[in-house]
Amino acid sequence: MNTCLLHLLSACLAAPKLQLQIRRNQLNFPSIWENPILRSLPMVPSASSSSSFPPAEYPEILPGTRSKRKRQIAGVDQEELQDPAILADPDSCFCEFKGVQIHHKIYDAESVATNLSEEGTSSQPPYANKRVNFPMILLHGFGASIYSWIRAMKPLAQITGNKVLAFDRPAFGLTARLNHVNHSSQGSEDTRPFNPYSMLFSVLATLYFIDFLAAQKAILVGHSAGSIVAVEAYFEAPERVAALILVAPAILAPLNSGPVVKDNPSGKSNQSEGEDLEVNCKENWFTTIFSILSKLSQYIGQTITRLVKGMGDMITSIYKKALSAFLRSAIGIMLVRMIIDKFGLAAVRNAWYDPKQVDDHVLQGYTKPLRVKDWDRALVEYTVAMLTDSASASKPPLSKRLRKILCPVLIITGDSDRLVPPWNSERLSRAIPGSCLEIIKKCGHLPHEEKVDEFVSIVDRFLERAFGV
Repeated sequence: MNTCLLHLLSACLAAPKLQLQIRRNQLNFPSIWENPILRSLPMVPSASSSSSFPPAEYPEILPGTRSKRKRQIAGVDQEELQDPAILADPDSCFCEFKGVQIHHKIYDAESVATNLSEEGTSSQPPYANKRVNFPMILLHGFGASIYSWIRAMKPLAQITGNKVLAFDRPAFGLTARLNHVNHSSQGSEDTRPFNPYSMLFSVLATLYFIDFLAAQKAILVGHSAGSIVAVEAYFEAPERVAALILVAPAILAPLNSGPVVKDNPSGKSNQSEGEDLEVNCKENWFTTIFSILSKLSQYIGQTITRLVKGMGDMITSIYKKALSAFLRSAIGIMLVRMIIDKFGLAAVRNAWYDPKQVDDHVLQGYTKPLRVKDWDRALVEYTVAMLTDSASASKPPLSKRLRKILCPVLIITGDSDRLVPPWNSERLSRAIPGSCLEIIKKCGHLPHEEKVDEFVSIVDRFLERAFGV
């Protein structure tokens, strides 16, 4: 049986060759092997024939054995992203605010003093007996997190004799990343538009933590973009803010730091001029026609201005929607990842006065949030929220509201800040009535990290002047 099958199989394989040879003979086609050039070529042995090459010459590539290059962003592996709770530190805390799990840390003077005594360090620091009746809330800047405050939190708790709290704003640190499109704050009494990545959320979260600390007021300390959150929180509830400390504030100061209020009773003046014009109109018909044409042209001009403004607003709205759609696309997310990978670590080094002091421990602290799931999409949503923040657009520019700040204000900046120039902080101090400006020498954008002791001493002196402690 097997022999018959073998003969049949060989006959089937030989039949096509035989038919091809017959057809070639009928058409007088020569065989390709009759060409002398081709006949001189060596024959390549088939797989079934014995080969003169050792098996090592033909390595077999098995599935899954090909070397796989790991994807990394700023030196952080992106293959195994994790939940924020897994990456949390032993002293990390989480609380829910409007459906968002916010990562925060708290230090109080008593626990700090206990730890210092247990560690054998000075149990009686020079400011141990001081006590401020207000807790302190620390607000980090763009791209930072609680980590940027770690060096200063315990000393600040000692000089205040109270609690010091720092929290990660959405899109940064270990606070949960949410899908803004599918997220809603159900059960909230606040009917205003809600976006966890908006400025409004950060402001409301700041005020929430004042209640969380069971305090009536708190001292708000904002660094860089966190200074904007601190100032906006003051305007949202000035009665809840005891003082503002703005560190390298990324707030555009007005060019004219002098008085902006001008005595210009334009309504009364225009009214008197209009009455005189009406008296003259009775005496001269030419003046009457000129007045009518003038008012008509003014009306037309105002109409055109409103029309152009409306068209401009419409174009701006279309532009913002198109830009938001692009940023949320796969290309936009890839672009954000490329920017962080290309400039992330360089930006951290550039923020310091001496980039050589930025060691691996500092870089790991700043890049740790890149290990959180959906960090890239959250950063895109934060960028979109900044571009389309309707709540902030409805308010006057922040630079025009600075003179309304009435609480004690301290501004601290480094003389070698490359990100927010010191001259902007000087203008800002002139724009805020009664504010104090302190410039730290040989310091960059991070005084609370580079010059911790000097930073804490400046804050201590400010609190003495403001609250008499």
